[in-house]
Amino acid sequence: MDSKIILVTGGAGFIGHNLCKRLVQDKNNRVISLDNYFTGSRENHVDGVEYREGHTKDIEKHVPETPDIVYHLGEYSRTASSLDEPDVVFDLNIVGTFGVLEHWRKRKYKLVYAGSSTKFVGARKDGVEGRDLAPYNWMKAANTELLHNYGRWYNLPYAITYFYNVYGQGERAGQFDGTYGTVVETFKQCYLNNQPCLINGTGEQTRAFTHVDDTIDALMLVGEKGVADEYAISAKEIYSLLELAEMFGIKTEFKSATRSTRSSGADDTTKLEKLGWEQRHTLEDYIEQIKRVSKK
Repeated sequence: MDSKIILVTGGAGFIGHNLCKRLVQDKNNRVISLDNYFTGSRENHVDGVEYREGHTKDIEKHVPETPDIVYHLGEYSRTASSLDEPDVVFDLNIVGTFGVLEHWRKRKYKLVYAGSSTKFVGARKDGVEGRDLAPYNWMKAANTELLHNYGRWYNLPYAITYFYNVYGQGERAGQFDGTYGTVVETFKQCYLNNQPCLINGTGEQTRAFTHVDDTIDALMLVGEKGVADEYAISAKEIYSLLELAEMFGIKTEFKSATRSTRSSGADDTTKLEKLGWEQRHTLEDYIEQIKRVSKK
């Protein structure tokens, strides 16, 4: 089998390092990570992966090779905090991603982009659509449109995926680990530390929580077989934050809803399933496993 050069931007992040871990299992893959360590961690480094530190806007300098495939995961990825730092979001998600698109245009590899499922969220009661809730949402939606056009203008191969509230090994907990944590890990740490969990709004907002291993399964298939847009990587079950707290058996405290508070549901995974993907994990099983381990 021919060897491949595979670049993962954001390869030291939560999803990125799990992807690197899977990719490096194939000894024919030369796996490179480009990460600026804004939220990534050197603790996530995987043996066998080449790590390069830098901004994606400087990808030409950091990655002189021509990869066979690039997984572009290395962007700012939090809705609520983006309202407080739009300049950072613009730098990482617009300026940085434009650098990746230009690298792609010149090298003509396959690009797999991690879009944001927030653009599919319908209007809230105040009429604001999901893509317009915050700088993060809007810039991610704009990037998918620009990527579409680059693919069409320059006849380049690509695929766009959409993540849905990914959880699993390697997450960060926002309540315990700064602004950029994930919901499930935050609730998990509240459970393990016997502390109440803080919820913005009523807690009735819903999510489709998707295990990271199912997400990596999907990325591998899309990298191999995916073409164009609309690869939703979503669990089928939907839970409110109150139901999530109840599953963990933790107390809750409430804060005022933020400007970005919204509900979202599961999406249609038919296109992904046609590539051979299926959901293998459920949130309920994950939480039960945490409880079993913590009681030992």
